[in-house]
Amino acid sequence: MTGSDDGEVRFRFPVLIGDIGGTNARFSIIGGETSGAGEPRIVKTADFAGVDEAIRAAVLDGAPRRPRTAILAVAAPIEGDEVRLTNCPWVIRPRRMLAELGLDDVVLLNDFEAQALAVAALGMDHMEKIGGGEPVANAARVVLGPGTGLGVAGLVHAFGGWVPVPGEGGHIDLGPRTRRDHEVFANIETLDGRVSGEDILCGRGLTNLYRAIARAGGGEPALTAPSDITAAGLAGSDATAVETLEIFTTLLGRVAGDVALIFKARGGVYLSGGIAQKIVPALKAGNFRAAFEDKAPHNALMRSIPVHVVGHPLAALAGLAAYARTPSGFGVETAGRRWRT
Repeated sequence: MTGSDDGEVRFRFPVLIGDIGGTNARFSIIGGETSGAGEPRIVKTADFAGVDEAIRAAVLDGAPRRPRTAILAVAAPIEGDEVRLTNCPWVIRPRRMLAELGLDDVVLLNDFEAQALAVAALGMDHMEKIGGGEPVANAARVVLGPGTGLGVAGLVHAFGGWVPVPGEGGHIDLGPRTRRDHEVFANIETLDGRVSGEDILCGRGLTNLYRAIARAGGGEPALTAPSDITAAGLAGSDATAVETLEIFTTLLGRVAGDVALIFKARGGVYLSGGIAQKIVPALKAGNFRAAFEDKAPHNALMRSIPVHVVGHPLAALAGLAAYARTPSGFGVETAGRRWRT
C-alpha cells in the first residue's frame, strides 16, 4: 500500500485477492489498476495445512508475475498477528506470509466485510428481489448469509464513500416464538449451551434443524447432507426437509429483520452465499417476508425495505477487486489489519 502525489492511497500491483471461508478458499490475481481479475482458483481448506500452502499451490506456482500485495477476506475476527479461522483449523500469520511468500503488503478483512464491499460494487443485475420496495439511495444496507457459518455485516455511506461495518452477528442468540418452535428448539444440539445463529442458520445448522424436527416427531433423520436436505425440501419429497426449509427461512427472516432494524437499512438487505442462492424458491414462499416484516411497531418500515439475494458466484472477490482498484471509494479501516515489509 502506498501514497500518491494527491495523497490517495493505492495498492502495489499485482494484487492477490482471496476469500477464505470455513470450507473453501477462493483466490485471484489483479494485474493492475485497470486490469480485470484473473481466473479464480478455488480450493478446499481441508486439502491444505494452511493458507500459505494453499496460495503457493493454487496461485503462485505457475503465475507469470508474483503479487506484491495480498488482500484477504477471512471468516474470523481479526485481532493480533495470528488470526484463527472460526470454522477451519487454519491460522493466518501475516508476518510469515510477508517473509515466505515474497509479499510487500498484507491486508486482512472480515469475510462479510468483503461481501459488503460486493454489495456496493455489484449492479442490480446480480440481485434477485425477495419483496419490499425500492432501495433508498445512499441509505444503510446490511448483508448476511448462511454458509459454513452465518456472516453478518453492515454498509453505511459516509464521507463520500461506502463504509463496511464488520461484526460477529452470526453468534447472536436465537429463541423460539411459536409452540412448534419450542418443540423443535428443545431438540437442537448446541455447541456452548445456547442456541446461536450458527446452530441453525448455516450448513451444519440445516442438518441440526432437520435432526431436531425429526426427533420432535419421535422419528430419526433420514438425510444428513445440507445439500440433500435443501433439494428434498424444494422437491417436496421429504416432509421433514420441507418443514426444515420452512423454519429455516422463517428464522432467517427474523434475523434479517432484526439486523435491518439495527441499521435502519432502507438501502436494503442482501442475502449472500451459496445456500441463499439455492433456496430462492423457499425464500419467495412467503414465510421469510412475513417473519422479516413482523417487527411491530415498525411493520410499515419493514414492508418498505427490499431484500435481495446476491447471485454473483464470487461476490466477495468482486468486492475485494473493487476495493483493490479504488480504495479511496471505500472507508475501510486498515489499522491493526495491515502488515508491511
